[in-house]
Amino acid sequence: MRALFIVNPKATTTTDRTREVILGALASELDVTTVETAYRDHARELAREASSRGYELVLSLGGDGTVNEVVNGLLSAPEDLPRPRYAVIPGGSANVFIRSLGVSGDPVEATGQILGAIRAGREREVNLGRITGAQDDRYFTFCAGFGWDADVVQQVEHERENGRKATPALYAEVAVKLFFGGDIRDPSLTVSTGGRSLDEVYFALVTNTTPWTYAGALPLQPTPSSRFELGLDAFALTRSSYWLTGWVLSQMFLPKGLPARGDGYVTWHDRDSLRVTSNHPRAFQIDGEYLGEREEVNFHSVPKALRIFC
Repeated sequence: MRALFIVNPKATTTTDRTREVILGALASELDVTTVETAYRDHARELAREASSRGYELVLSLGGDGTVNEVVNGLLSAPEDLPRPRYAVIPGGSANVFIRSLGVSGDPVEATGQILGAIRAGREREVNLGRITGAQDDRYFTFCAGFGWDADVVQQVEHERENGRKATPALYAEVAVKLFFGGDIRDPSLTVSTGGRSLDEVYFALVTNTTPWTYAGALPLQPTPSSRFELGLDAFALTRSSYWLTGWVLSQMFLPKGLPARGDGYVTWHDRDSLRVTSNHPRAFQIDGEYLGEREEVNFHSVPKALRIFC
């Protein structure tokens, strides 16, 4: 099988030696070509070209940002060409997507799992989310957020630019800081779906699967019924006090996740589409990548968008 191996050389949890071990294992069973990314969206460009160059499989080593780029590249390739399968080897600090698929967060163990899946022909079709709007037409794999969580992602990116590693501790530090000092008490959002709208929302999440986390192995489940095989789920915070918001967030870390109904929030399950608007620009992120400020984003579920070895 001809395979393109896209490697983010800045992947935070792998070393040169680890990458050599992984490449050796892949090369023992695949006709593999390795390319390192050199700039933002490079992985997207490489994945988009994979079909026209005859690759049957694309693998990536990196975090969720690399995954998002590869996925968008694969899905933007010409429709008349066969789309390569995909496999993910975790190399980032969170690796939410790969963990949600049930693959090990250890890159060497994950490589063994993936090679086993390839030998057995074991693959999985997963749904994706798609965002459209005046500024966007992109896919996401596990979540998109408007408001506070996007502010957290933006600040973590800023801290990384200043030399800090994106560890679970850093996410927690930033989240707490913005919880008490950010705009979490700004009810500017409206969530619309199924012909109905909910106004005065403080922050909103749209999810494609569960569990997902930036807190190491600790699962975060704002929408515990969300599945790759279903439509999109969503969460909206409708009341904001430090006590209530803290309680709601704490429930997301329970083994069963946040209940579908409760005081101060609303959830939706298995939706084909949703729309989130704001009466002024608010921070927006997908898959842990800050995209800037938005006033309107449309969300769509794309069934069986991707075939993955896992």
